[in-house]
Amino acid sequence: MLESKKSAEFYKNLEDKLALDTKWPAPYLYKFIVPTDPDKIAAIETIFKDQKADISTRASSKGSFTSVSVKLILENPQAVVKNYKAVASVEGVISL
Repeated sequence: MLESKKSAEFYKNLEDKLALDTKWPAPYLYKFIVPTDPDKIAAIETIFKDQKADISTRASSKGSFTSVSVKLILENPQAVVKNYKAVASVEGVISL
């Protein structure tokens, strides 16, 4: 329960900062690191598939992890947070 409260506070703070610092709609860049697994990478890509996102991936030097960068235009801070929450459901993902 404590962790979900921390997550809620984190997302609320992020949303507030984005609302103050950015004029919307605006471009946004997500960066994620995920264990190299085609299913996990595909799960992230699926989250953004209907958002006209530019997605690029790059494997780590040892190939154990893959970085996933997602560039797109979003309408508001709530859309940013909604995507972070959706990606958080992918096991092993780290949001940067």
